Formats: sequence, structure tokens, C-alpha cells
Amino acid sequence: MFDNGLSPYRNRRVLLLQGPVGPFFSRLAEDLRWAGATVFKVNFNGGDWCFYRKGAIAFRGTPQQWPAFLEGLLDRLNVDAILLFGDCRAHHIAAQAIAARRGIETGVFEEGYLRPHYITLEHNGVNGHSSLPNNPIFYMNAAPAAIPSPMPRPDSVGNTFYYAAFWACVYTLMAHLLRPAFPHYRHHRRLSLAEALPWSKSLLRKLFYKVAERGMQERLTGVLSKRYFLVPLQVHDDAQIGFHSEFDSIDDFIVDTVHSFASHAPADTVLVVKHHPLDRGHRDYRSLLKRLSTQLGLRGRLFYVHDQHLPSLLDNARGVVVINSTVGLSALLHRAPLKVCGEAIYKIKGLVCQAPLAQFWQRAAEETVDMGLLNCFRDYVSMQTQINGSFYKRLPVPGSFAGVRWPRRVYPTGNNGQVPTAGANVEQGQRQPFKIGNKIVGM
Repeated sequence: MFDNGLSPYRNRRVLLLQGPVGPFFSRLAEDLRWAGATVFKVNFNGGDWCFYRKGAIAFRGTPQQWPAFLEGLLDRLNVDAILLFGDCRAHHIAAQAIAARRGIETGVFEEGYLRPHYITLEHNGVNGHSSLPNNPIFYMNAAPAAIPSPMPRPDSVGNTFYYAAFWACVYTLMAHLLRPAFPHYRHHRRLSLAEALPWSKSLLRKLFYKVAERGMQERLTGVLSKRYFLVPLQVHDDAQIGFHSEFDSIDDFIVDTVHSFASHAPADTVLVVKHHPLDRGHRDYRSLLKRLSTQLGLRGRLFYVHDQHLPSLLDNARGVVVINSTVGLSALLHRAPLKVCGEAIYKIKGLVCQAPLAQFWQRAAEETVDMGLLNCFRDYVSMQTQINGSFYKRLPVPGSFAGVRWPRRVYPTGNNGQVPTAGANVEQGQRQPFKIGNKIVGM
């Protein structure tokens, strides 16, 4: 991590590649400039351009032309650091390989490991590419300097869904309208105005399931408490599935898990498959699960739920099975025995079951989560990789245009001794000069 916020970027030349949907990277650029960095940005499509128009460099070539384009850019701009969002996008994979060969530092942003009040920033890679150790001894013996006591409580980011949805709609619209300007761009996910249909369908399904699943919450936390295994699904196009697991799709994961349950789970237990709320309008696994239930004789033992209260489900589950979702960390915090079927930063002995899935069904009742280890792991991850804030909604943090609480940051002050704030002046793009050392920046 960046132990002193953004101050290590002072007097450095930073290249921003693709960021999350919305204005976060343009606001990040402001923070970097206040810290004394020189910032450059590459736009890959109209959505990128919409949120970072001034001074950005447009890449309009084919994917095959990108590596040579980037090599030339690094030479011309004398870049010594690259920041990007998501390390599994094709152009980011190529960029990281080039940066590693040239000895250029790479910082990767991702959604928070410890959600909802954090975002992730790691050197070189995240999730399955993370450099976080998976040895429990490391976390139990982490240097006290790496984990302050008491741990600071994060500021709450509140509900960010509507902000994220709005930025995504604007991003998609602009990417569509400006497609002729970026004719060769291919997004890592579907990027079309037709995406409005699944989101509309999602709302209708939410209303339908609110009625259709009435009473299910009470049943799972009552008569079925500690008798069911919970399988929280990830979104169908989550890159963590293809890159950091052996499954080709959510469908494959469902088939393998249900077959294993039918063959090895105690006869008095139930399997509960929970749909991801953001995937409600894109995928529907009812037909698949109904077919599996019939084939495997699981009638009355296989349930498919959508909008039930997840913390309550975790509290009452006998065990939880995931691919590598961040829900796995939530399960551990609720002391639920956990089986991870892919690669995840929390796949550590003492936290998750190390036995094969076929044995987990029988052993789950005896599995325990080492809460001492979990607390050490969570505190270390929080201090070394997590930043309090959101990509989509700004916290009212003094000294940050991005609206995040940079760790241990030394804020630049102006002649009046005030730090910059994410207030009205920032919204209007009116910047006042501040000193960094003897240098006035921000004009």
C-alpha cells in the first residue's frame, strides 16, 4: 500500500489507464496533482472521455496495437507509475506486463475487500493476483507498526447503489454515442444501451420475489436454522470466476455444487442458492435448479432465493460455499464455516475449510473460524490495502477531491492554513492555490 497516502507520488509522473465508471479517476488526478505529481490519462472509449476530457490521450487503435502504443507513450512521457482499475481487463493485463518488464510501479484499484466502506488499492495486482500472504503465521505475527491499536473506524459511505447506477448509465450512453470515435474498443463486459432492459427487468423481478418468497426468511432463520448450506452466487460476468477459479461460468459452479451436495450432504440438510442482487435482471437460474432438483431427487431440499437478508442467512447457515466472492469474508465475520472453491485472499488455513467440497458437507458442523486469526487478517488487510471511501459517492473528507480518506496522508495547506475540501468550490471546478513545500500548485 501507499503508507503515507499520495505523498509518495510527489515529483513523480503518473499515468492513469481505465478507471471505474464515473468521475473518480478525474478526481483522483486532482488529488495526485495536489500531492505534487504530474498526471496523464488514456481514454479507451466515449465513457472514459465523458468523465476525463481535459488533457487526456485517446487510444483509438486495435487491441493488437495497444502494447506498442503504450511503449511509445511511456518513453515519450517518461512515466514512472501507472494506476488502473481492475487487473483482468485485456489492455490492463498487457500494461502490467510492460510495466513489470520496465520496472514501472503499478497500483491497482478494485472494489473493496472489506465492503461497503472501503475501496482496494494494491501494488501489482488484486484478488487472485494479490501479493497478500496466505500463511496464517504471517498475520498472527504482523509487526505492530503495520496494525495500529485501536483500529480506526471507517466513515460510513451510506447507500452508493443509485450513484453507481447513474454513473453506469451515463458511461454506457456516452460509450455508445461516441463509438465511431473509438471503433476498435471492446469492453470487458457488455456495453450497450440494451442494458437498460435487464435493469428494468430487475426491478420487476424484485417486486415479484418480494411476494413469491414471503415467509422464506422466517423459515430459514427458524425451523431450518443450522440445517441449510448457503451458496451465494456472484454476477455472471465477474472476472474473478474466469481468472481465479476452475469454473467457466456460474452455471458450471451451480451444477458441480448441487451434484456434490446430493451425493455427500447429510440427508436432513437443505441447500439454499442465493442470487446476486446486481444480477437479478441478467440471469435466472430457476430452470437449471428445477432440472437438477428433479434429476437428483432434491425436491424439498433445494431452494432458490433472491432478496433475503444476507447477515441473517449467514448467522443461521450450517456452512457457506462460494467461488471467491467477498461474501466469503462476511461469512467468516459471522463465524459461518466456509468452503472456497476458487482462489481468494482469505483462503487461509484456520479461516476456511481445507478439505474437498465432498467432505465439507459432513464436516461443516465441526468446522470453526479462528477469530483471533480473522481479526489479525482483517486489520492487516484494512491498513495495507483498504482506503475508506467509495468510487461512486464522495465522503466529505478535507483534503481529498476524490472524497476518500487517504491513509496517514499529510495534507497540503494554503497560505491561510486551510486544507482543500470536497465542497462547493470543488464541485464547480474552482481551485485555490496551495503550497507543497515552497512550490505553489493547483492554479
